[in-house]
Parts: sequence; C-alpha cells; structure tokens
Amino acid sequence: MKYIASFAVAACLATTASAQDWKFGDGAAPERWSLQNSNYALCDAGLNQSPIDLGAPNAVADIELETSYGETEAKLSLGNQKIQLDFPAGMGMVSGGLDFSLLQVHFHTPSEHAINGERFPLVGHFVHATEDGKLGVLGIMFKEGEANTGLATIIDALDSGSGAEVNLDIETMIPDNLSVYRYMGSLTTPPCSEGVNWHVSKDIVTASADQIAALSKILGSSARSIQPLGNRLLVAPAE
Repeated sequence: MKYIASFAVAACLATTASAQDWKFGDGAAPERWSLQNSNYALCDAGLNQSPIDLGAPNAVADIELETSYGETEAKLSLGNQKIQLDFPAGMGMVSGGLDFSLLQVHFHTPSEHAINGERFPLVGHFVHATEDGKLGVLGIMFKEGEANTGLATIIDALDSGSGAEVNLDIETMIPDNLSVYRYMGSLTTPPCSEGVNWHVSKDIVTASADQIAALSKILGSSARSIQPLGNRLLVAPAE
C-alpha cells in the first residue's frame, strides 16, 4: 500500500525528530522560533499565522464542506512529541471548490485553536492537500467524556512503534453533523508556511481521561501560542 504526497507538500510538512531544531513552549508566550533558525522567520514575521482564537468571527455563512472518510489501513509514525498516522490515497474533503486528498492525522495536547479563550485537552489535525500542493487542515478537538473508539485503536497500536499498520475508521473521530470555522492560516510548527486552508470543527468530540492521558504522555505540551487574527476573514458556521 502506497502513502503518497507531492514533493512540495512533503517538503513543507517534513521536520523529522532527528533534525528538529525547535521546541514547543508553554503555549502562552511567543515561541520566537525565528531566533533558533533564520529559515523560520515567517513564524514571527508572518501576518497569517495559526492557531487563532475562534471566538470572535467576523462573518457567518453556510460553509460547504464535503468529507469522504471511512475505514482504512494507516501507517503509524512516532517521534519527539509526535503521534501521526499516514493514509493511502482515496479519501479527502471538498471545500471552496477545491478537492483535498487526506494525507495524515497528527495530534496536539492541548488543542492549538481556542474558542473564547478555552483550549480543549486534545486535538487531531487531519492534513490534506490538492494536486497542486495547496494545504487544507481539518481540526477536531476533544473534551473529556466517553471513550473514542478511533483513539482506542491508535493507542492500542502505540506499543508496536513506527511503521505499524493500523486499521482505523476515521469517521469515529469526526462529529456526526460536522460544521466548521474557516479561515486562511499557516502550519502551526516551523517553517510556519502560510496559505493553509483551515477548518476547525465547532462540535467537540469526546475522549476518556485515560485516552487523553495516554496521548499526552507522548505529546507533552505541544500547542503553539495563539496568533493574532489581524485583518483576516474568520467565518463561523451558521446556526
């Protein structure tokens, strides 16, 4: 089974654990990653950075987002504060007239985006790309509650290590009636490349306290500080 990403997308997303020359902070103070590597200048100088607080949208609309997810065989990748699953071709989402193919999901603790100042204990970022390399991310935040079957599958595979094949039903981690905030932002880790089509679910999924703790044990504090919205359009879903 092949796990394929374009060269441009792979270069944009790749920061291997062995080469990582940056680290997360406390999620509150600016990380100042540009001081660690001049190649990360956009992290501090960019005007369209992520994550943001979603609590003050400046537009409301019926956001058309079509997803095509399901059960698939994913490949597990573990690293420094990293839990990631890479997906084969065949699934994705359509947003704004763009057809995005699902590449991978990775997790952060706590969530990177906030809603009215509140961050949730866990988030999954489902990373997609178009054929010409445009990135689109769907963020699904988790709160403490009932256990999530998709997360249970992932956690059960952790002891198998990187390269393990994981049979995962992605739909188990997606809200039944998905409605999203949408804005243009960036990668939340160096090189902080901009032009990312962000979609963050308004509805929060549940995960058990034990599941959150198991993922947090590996991920640690792995959320970037909140970035200013500036003059960007932030669209909230219509009620």
